[in-house]
Amino acid sequence: MANIIDIKIPKAIAAALRIPQNDPRRQQIRVLKKLLRKARFTEFGQHYRFDDILLSKHPGKSFQELVPVHDYNKIYSEWWKKTLEGVPDVAWPGKIKYYALSSGTSEAASKYIPVTKEMLRSNTINYIKQLITLFSYENLPYNAMTKGFLMIGGATDLQKGKAGWYAGDLSGILAKKRPFWFQTFYKPGGRIAAMKDWKEKLNEIVEHASEWDIGYIVGVPAWCQMCMEMVIEHYKLKNIHEIWPNLGFFVHGGVAFEPYKKGFEKLLGKPIVYIEYYLSSEGFIGYKTREHAKGMKLILDNNIFFEFVPFDDKNFDQEGNLIADPEVKMIHEVEEGKEYALLMSTNSGAWRYLIGDTIKFVDAELCEVAITGRTKHFLSLTGEHLSVENMNKAIELASEELNISIPEYTVVGYPYESFFAHKWYIASNDNCNTELLKNKIDQHLRRLNDDYATERDSALKEVFLEQLPEEKFMKFMEIKGKLGSQHKFPRVMKGKMLEDWNRFLENGTK
Repeated sequence: MANIIDIKIPKAIAAALRIPQNDPRRQQIRVLKKLLRKARFTEFGQHYRFDDILLSKHPGKSFQELVPVHDYNKIYSEWWKKTLEGVPDVAWPGKIKYYALSSGTSEAASKYIPVTKEMLRSNTINYIKQLITLFSYENLPYNAMTKGFLMIGGATDLQKGKAGWYAGDLSGILAKKRPFWFQTFYKPGGRIAAMKDWKEKLNEIVEHASEWDIGYIVGVPAWCQMCMEMVIEHYKLKNIHEIWPNLGFFVHGGVAFEPYKKGFEKLLGKPIVYIEYYLSSEGFIGYKTREHAKGMKLILDNNIFFEFVPFDDKNFDQEGNLIADPEVKMIHEVEEGKEYALLMSTNSGAWRYLIGDTIKFVDAELCEVAITGRTKHFLSLTGEHLSVENMNKAIELASEELNISIPEYTVVGYPYESFFAHKWYIASNDNCNTELLKNKIDQHLRRLNDDYATERDSALKEVFLEQLPEEKFMKFMEIKGKLGSQHKFPRVMKGKMLEDWNRFLENGTK
């Protein structure tokens, strides 16, 4: 476990005393070597000559030269597929007992992401590390720390495979491995958590809300917000603190929180602490180590080796697909403010694996990052290069100005009158002047993105906006089988997902 007290020693003195610096590059090379040693006798390790990499003078560079970059389709078809048949020692030692089902936000079919006992152990260590960092926060609500955890996510039931493995949402796997002593604090309890019907689950949570003393709410912001709104409405409350006076923490991750903040603040009776972490099906990537940090600190010393692909036209095509032999950076080579797609090699048998997220280093020296979007979630029909980060910021600013809550949204680009247009679908239960909201979003995007501003005066001829109730967005995710902590609503609709969305809006089915 990391030291609780981090004593900074000047580099010159450290060098003179030969005290090793907590150097990100050194941390990552140690992690890489540990992973390679553990997996060198697997099929993958033998095929890609892990022994040779370990013996090389520069293992990081040798690893990049000998092991190709993988997306899901490549690593699944060539390696992971065999593990589902019960074959051991494929990409990680032993048999895989658990798989996190994750379809990201653009794929139609479920992805089977291996989850090993080593990865679950690493995650637990990181949860504890993050908990320790909270004691450095100002005005920490200590009375909340021993209260209940309300965890709002998808069904925790797991399906059993023929080879003896279990698959489901990561929250279901974590629930199965949850220590016995945590059951006292865990809400809504195993019976309600296992429910697959989203409306039934929410209604059960609302019915039992008055029986619980909640200190933490954990989950995807949009679903947590909807749950709190239902509780407030059912019990005729002014705010959520009237029923849960000890609520002090909201734990969230995986999506930018800015679009949700306005809606959350409306539901609270007093300030709470927001705990941001970065957890994916592939591993625990980072968390905020400082209360007012701009981003989350990457976990560089616990069984994930990171690489970074500059997210630009040289490395990705117009659909967001990675080109062959992309430019790849290691942790000591990244630049602050630049956007990267994330590659991970982990103790679950992921090797140079493109997880689909894009991040930006907000503080390169401290290795703190912010999630900016997905590799396939951007709009550039005419060269507007509109990122999810731009969209989130525009939504945040517009909702603040108009005092409305917008917990979800998605954007579609399409041909329009010989040119092109964007259409925004906005989730909000507030009274809203949609024409004014559209203009606000458009104005903010023009200011945030010079390319967008240029194209709005040429080929991007029009912007449209349609307001929908929050429940409409959640219903679509439910129909798609994507209710769970690892599923986020796509910020940009493309391909089959867009076809399903249009069909859903027309007749309520996928």
